[in-house]
Amino acid sequence: MSSPPLPPASASPEVIEIERALTRITYLSTRARQHDRLMALAEVPLDRAAVALLRQIADSEPLRPGELANRLGVEASHVTRTVQQLQKAGYVSRVPDPDDRRAQRIELTSAGRQAIARIRDVGARGMQMALAHWSPEELRQLATLFHRMVDDFLAVTSDDDTEQRSAAEATTP
Repeated sequence: MSSPPLPPASASPEVIEIERALTRITYLSTRARQHDRLMALAEVPLDRAAVALLRQIADSEPLRPGELANRLGVEASHVTRTVQQLQKAGYVSRVPDPDDRRAQRIELTSAGRQAIARIRDVGARGMQMALAHWSPEELRQLATLFHRMVDDFLAVTSDDDTEQRSAAEATTP
């Protein structure tokens, strides 16, 4: 089995600064205190894992738990426990998979859609306050570049996954 390709020997100063900025924003947005504040304002009593799962479900069609785990980069058992928590709270429900009646998919309930809408609204209002001094053009540019960056990250990740699957299949007798 071959190793994944190594990144270039050195990154440009611009890429280093982008990585530093992303590290800072990730830290700021994932602090427990920040999450607790957001949940209190949204009046949604969920932990970070549950919110991440709700966001993923809201951004896609109903998915199987294994697919959700892959998209979030976590173990399936974590998704199973979180889905049980969200189902018990009334935020998600299990529906039959139309492609395989033995399997189930997870979808938002009305309460789940309302909760994610409140979470996103509070988050967007906080971001609006932080970026209030930016011009509409600067905001459009930032949004465009962020979407482009995410798409490029996903393309590289997809390429890496395809290469790893191909390598694994090549070594399997």
